[in-house]
Formats: sequence, structure tokens, C-alpha cells
Amino acid sequence: MNKAIFLDRDGTINVDFGYVYKTQELELLPGVAEALRIFQELGYLLIVITNQSGIGRGYFTLEDAEQFNRALAQELEKHGVILNDFYTCPHAPEEHCECRKPSPFMVTEAMKKYEIDPSQSYMFGDRKSDTECGERSGVKSFRVTSEHSLLYWANQLKNNLL
Repeated sequence: MNKAIFLDRDGTINVDFGYVYKTQELELLPGVAEALRIFQELGYLLIVITNQSGIGRGYFTLEDAEQFNRALAQELEKHGVILNDFYTCPHAPEEHCECRKPSPFMVTEAMKKYEIDPSQSYMFGDRKSDTECGERSGVKSFRVTSEHSLLYWANQLKNNLL
């Protein structure tokens, strides 16, 4: 079985300007490329799990979100990082869909597709809904904050402290 790092997108990998979809607004958070390289070197698949309610609210399209995801993947490739997949919930909260975090739906779908062992996997995100999603999926989950960046967590994992 494989192991994975599940990652929220906005506020975890890139700066969250609010309803981020314009590629010119793509800005990696400090240390993210290095953190993702560490995870990758440790043998983890890197899978982005993102709520994009701006689609459901009509602020931008699914194609806009997919274009941003491609730009993000290309930017990270410049740093030697390969994102294995993106799972996107396009619904607004009031649509009460099955995929919106904190629902574990997107993570469990990825676990099935990639044959991922939840006991060896982690979820990182900047919101409570991210960590709840991970916990409901059976993966250890940690919050990314200004004090505990993704690079902090990557170093914790590398040093066997998680």
C-alpha cells in the first residue's frame, strides 16, 4: 500500500487571497516547496484536497480552478515537486454536497484510487475543516499556522516526531 500527504490548497500551499483562481495571484507560501520535497523524498504521494466554493457561488468556473491547479503544479515542478492529484469540491456550503470538507469523501476517494494506507498518511491544512476531514478519513491531521508552517511539519515528520 502507498502512503500520502493530503494537503489543503489555499492557505496551506499558496497564499489565500480569498477565492483564489487567477494564475497571476499564484504565490507559494514560504518554505512550501522545500516541505513538499521533504515529503516526496520520504516516499509520500502528494494529493491536494480543496474546497472551491467560489465555483458554486458563480465567482469563477471549474475550468478556472483547474487552470490554477495546473499552474500550481507547474510552479512546484520547477522546485522538483510532483503533485500526484487534485480533488476539488466545486460546491457552495449551502448545497450540502457529499464532497465538501470536512466530509472525508475526497480523501477516501483518493485512498481507493491510489491504494493508500490511512495509518501511514497525513492531512495538513489551515482550517478546522481540513483537520476534521483528515481525522474522519482515519489519517493523522495537523493544522498549518504561522507558528507551525508546512515546513515545520515536514521537518517533524522527517525527524520521526509525528
